[in-house]
Amino acid sequence: MPHTPLSFHHPTPDAAFHAIEQPACHIAVADRALGKTLENAAQGYLEDGPALILTAGTPEELAQELAPVFTPATRALLEDALALADHYCAATQMDAVRFRLEQITHDSCRRFHVDHVVLRLLCTYVGPGVQWRLADLGEDAPVYQAEAGAVALLKGGCYPGWQPEGAVQHRSPPLSTLAKPITRLLLTLDAPQACGMSDNQRRIVQKEAMRAEA
Repeated sequence: MPHTPLSFHHPTPDAAFHAIEQPACHIAVADRALGKTLENAAQGYLEDGPALILTAGTPEELAQELAPVFTPATRALLEDALALADHYCAATQMDAVRFRLEQITHDSCRRFHVDHVVLRLLCTYVGPGVQWRLADLGEDAPVYQAEAGAVALLKGGCYPGWQPEGAVQHRSPPLSTLAKPITRLLLTLDAPQACGMSDNQRRIVQKEAMRAEA
């Protein structure tokens, strides 16, 4: 991966949320180290956590709904995800978020694209982070990649005043190209109605159910 321009990077999530408000900014990445406790919680979640959590609500509602899903060993992961949800709500002045925490073992969204959402937050707790490029530079544009733990904010096509000039396209990192299998643990936060979110879409899917469907 090429060296990422410093203009993409910000020291804290606060700074990233402030930067993404600027019309010319399409991506803002807050680099951060997870710390041993959170890193261990994320790894532990890969062992005993659900393959997928998809829900929506206020941070308080999410805390109540999801607390039974996490163990004492993985509680730090939930606390961090809820803190990001709270931060997202405060920065966007939204009351609630769409919350998706997923274990990914396959190639997903390999094409570079712009999401049909307002503002998306991505945080990869385990594995390679989101990749992105500047759309104006075409197929030969350098590809950049976030590190594990980084908080990436990406404007979608529904962001107020969004224009294609200077847009950033992103994709999930292709796992099939890696030397050995890996499981990513990815948190995605959006506006509560993003992607047609409704009550009947809420689900918590255990890995056993995923294997049964395979």
